[in-house]
Amino acid sequence: MENIQKYKKTVFEKIKKTNEYNSEFWFARELAEILEYKRWDKFLNVIDKAKEACENSTIEVENHFSQVGKMVTIGSGAERRIDDVMLSRYACYLIVQNADSRKEIVALGQTYFAIQARRQELQEEYEQLTEEKKRLAIRNELKEHNIQLADAAKNAGVIEPVDYAIFQNHGYMGLYGGLKAKDIHARKRLKKSHKILDHMGSTELAANLFRATQTEEKLRREKIRGKKKANKTHYKVGKKVRQTIEELGGTMPEDLPTPDKSIKQLKKDQKELEE
Repeated sequence: MENIQKYKKTVFEKIKKTNEYNSEFWFARELAEILEYKRWDKFLNVIDKAKEACENSTIEVENHFSQVGKMVTIGSGAERRIDDVMLSRYACYLIVQNADSRKEIVALGQTYFAIQARRQELQEEYEQLTEEKKRLAIRNELKEHNIQLADAAKNAGVIEPVDYAIFQNHGYMGLYGGLKAKDIHARKRLKKSHKILDHMGSTELAANLFRATQTEEKLRREKIRGKKKANKTHYKVGKKVRQTIEELGGTMPEDLPTPDKSIKQLKKDQKELEE
C-alpha cells in the first residue's frame, strides 16, 4: 500500500513542467486526468472554484491560472486546437482542495501540493533572512543533525569520545582538503574555547550541514559497521561535498571569511532585542 501511495505521489512530479524562466507549472488537462476527471467541463468547475478561492485571498488570479491553447492530434492524424490552463503550484493546491476528496488520488494530491507549497514558503522565508538569521537557523539545524550523526556513528561502532573526535576529523578532512578541526580552528584564529561551527558564515555552515546529514543517512542506509569504515565514509562524503562545491565554481570552505560575530554573540544580540 505504501509503495502504491508513493507511486501515485510521483505522478504529480512526472507531469510537472518548467518554463524558460525556470518556473514550474502544470497543465490542467493532464492534472484532470491524474485526478480521474473524465469530463473537461466538470474539471473546469473545480478550476473556477479554485480561482474564486484565489481571488478571495486577494491574490492575482492571472499569476497562477493562465489560459492557453495547444494543438493535439486527433484520430484522423489531423490536428485541432484545444483550450488548456497553465497552473502554478499554488493553483494546483487550490484545485485539489476543491476537487472530489472521496478519491484517494485527490487526497494524495492535497498532501503533495500542501507539502510543496510549504517548502516554497520556507524557501522564500529563508531567502528573505539576513545573513545573521541564516547563520542562526542553519547552526540550530546543524546542532540537531550532529546529535543524529553521533547516534548513527555510535551504531556503527564509534563509541568513545576520542573515537568520535577522530570520526569528526575525517569529515572535516574530506570537506576542507585535508584540514582537521584544530587546523580549521587555527586558520580562523580562534581562541581555544571557541567552537569552529560558531564562527562560520551561512555558506560554510550549509556545507557542513550537508556533510552531516548525508553521512548520517549513508551510515544508516548501508548499515556500516566498524570505526574504520565509519571514518572512511565520513571522509568520502566530506570530499564529495567539496567536489560539488568546486564543480559549481564555489569558494572552498577554508577560504570563506570568518564572521565578525560568533553565534553566541548573535544569540545575545537577539535576546537583547526581544527584551
